[in-house]
Amino acid sequence: MAETITTNSGEEKKVLNFVEQIVADDLKEGKNGGRLNTRFPPEPNGYLHIGHAKAICMDFGVAERMGGPCNLRFDDTNPAKEDTEYEQAIKRDIHWLGYDWGDRLYYASDYFPRLYEFAIDLIKRGLAYVDDQTSEQIAEQKGTPTQPGVESPFRNRSVEENLDLFERMNKGEFDEGARVLRAKIDMASSNMHFRDPIMYRIIKKPHWRTGNKWNVYPMYDFAHGQSDYFEGVTHSICTLEFVPHRPLYDYFVRLLAGDKAAEYCPRQIEFNRLNLTYTVMSKRKLLQLVKEHLVDGWDDPRMPTICGLRRRGFTPQSIKNFLNDIGYTKYEALNDISLLEHSIREDLNKNANRVCAVLNPVKVVLTNYPDDREELIDMDNNPEQPDAGVHKMPFCREIYIERDDFMENPPKKFFRLTPGKEVRLKGAYIIMCTGCIKDDEGNVTEIQCTVDFDTLSGTAGSDRKVKGTLHWVSARHCKEATVRLYDRLFAVENPSAESERDFRELLNPDSLKVLDNVKIEPYLAEVAHVEDKFQFQRIGYFCVDPDSTPDRLVFNRTISLKDSWAKKNK
Repeated sequence: MAETITTNSGEEKKVLNFVEQIVADDLKEGKNGGRLNTRFPPEPNGYLHIGHAKAICMDFGVAERMGGPCNLRFDDTNPAKEDTEYEQAIKRDIHWLGYDWGDRLYYASDYFPRLYEFAIDLIKRGLAYVDDQTSEQIAEQKGTPTQPGVESPFRNRSVEENLDLFERMNKGEFDEGARVLRAKIDMASSNMHFRDPIMYRIIKKPHWRTGNKWNVYPMYDFAHGQSDYFEGVTHSICTLEFVPHRPLYDYFVRLLAGDKAAEYCPRQIEFNRLNLTYTVMSKRKLLQLVKEHLVDGWDDPRMPTICGLRRRGFTPQSIKNFLNDIGYTKYEALNDISLLEHSIREDLNKNANRVCAVLNPVKVVLTNYPDDREELIDMDNNPEQPDAGVHKMPFCREIYIERDDFMENPPKKFFRLTPGKEVRLKGAYIIMCTGCIKDDEGNVTEIQCTVDFDTLSGTAGSDRKVKGTLHWVSARHCKEATVRLYDRLFAVENPSAESERDFRELLNPDSLKVLDNVKIEPYLAEVAHVEDKFQFQRIGYFCVDPDSTPDRLVFNRTISLKDSWAKKNK
């Protein structure tokens, strides 16, 4: 039976996922002195995406729920691809998700001297050697899963020669790619990662933290486990692609720990990666989209990056709810992006204030409403929140409605505005259409209606029922705004599976539409700030974009009220 744990909020959680259960069992058995210490080890070579959010919520979440710290450690072992821009962005994303590493910020580069000493020690013990072969030759000699590899002709160099060459590699005497340091393990091992893996390579580029001190840099498989050990990490939680790396992880750590491994040794645990439909998670492909200006940067609201989701209007809680819903397993899966969209709809339905905005406006003139009359209509801020209150919305003779809400010759079951029929204006009156005015090309430029003054919402006559209710704004008082209608980035469900085509050919050509003539109610113009989220009545959920200015607000569509994509592609 699963063990019960209590979250920081005091909520009891009785069902543990398999990772939590492993950690709980280890703590119960007193492993590593009964300590718990996790870590999140991002590479500072790109922006984090929602797949990383799954790892962040696991690494920090397990530590938070079970009473241990979580380290943030940057895996800064490749200066050719790293940048402080990425480091700062990663920190912002983790904080935005609601987690903090306190004073436990580390870098793999902190351990370069100790890793170098460990490599020297392995050379002296005859467990590492310098190889002069090219990367292509080394890869070819690795063999296959069913055929053993071939030993390097440099495998049996003397300890003295290996020490000399490795030190000269670090002094910068050789070109990049000329030599590598390899572990001497077993070229016939059934685990390909044991076939003399590369430990160090030459990179002659300044490191953003250590400058020109080093010319050799450790590979991930050599640096990762030892860094965990140096920091006292007890549980190294990662994704399934590292399952075959685990024996090598354990091998290096136990060589480092020696007899002390019985007292303390990190444990690697793997869970499934997050894959989403209609997007890609490859950092290389995301970088390509940015560099080729196929999107407007890493924080483009179509991107699956955490900063992109934030700019689009997603909330930390909606992402956490989504991750809890799909869970953590040992099986790879392609998760439907509609589950993520459902999570943000649920969150914003509870928490976003309702406002009126008309995206494609057409003017309505209320012919029996006095031109000099104005009144303020009470509009509910959020019916899901009893204490949310109301705000005032001005009403006058001329208003705007959505152009799609009017048809001269409608089909059956068209319950919006049409000649001779009535609709209710949200929060206001019932009106009847009496006609319309068109331009020379037949486009409707104005709709005429009359008001039933006995039907104001909230008054005695407001109980008269009509089938349609429309949102609207006052033409005299409204403000103009820009709205960006974002949709899914790719047009196919699983772009990563389309191996025959360039992934850029699969981009959705309708993933962004910009509307510059949007009319918004004055209350929205007054209260909206960057990253504020609102429900546009009858349309969807929108977030205020950082491109907004004091004179013009810019809104990003977070998500429609319903899954219009599924309906469109049914």
